[in-house]
Amino acid sequence: MSLLPLMFRSLVRLIGAMMSEPTASVTTLLYYSNLLPRNLNLERLVRREFLDEENHMFHFLISFLRCFW
Repeated sequence: MSLLPLMFRSLVRLIGAMMSEPTASVTTLLYYSNLLPRNLNLERLVRREFLDEENHMFHFLISFLRCFW
């Protein structure tokens, strides 16, 4: 399996999530990169289904934000 289809599928899923649920996507990214406080009100916006194993771009963005923010 080539790396390009794997990353392309992940990128399409990330863009789709950002377009369909922008608030939940950004909140999930910031929450798991430890840039938002642990709060029950914010946990309602966090979507754990974005963090499945095949969503590599989402995990990459979380790791990037953890390292450089």
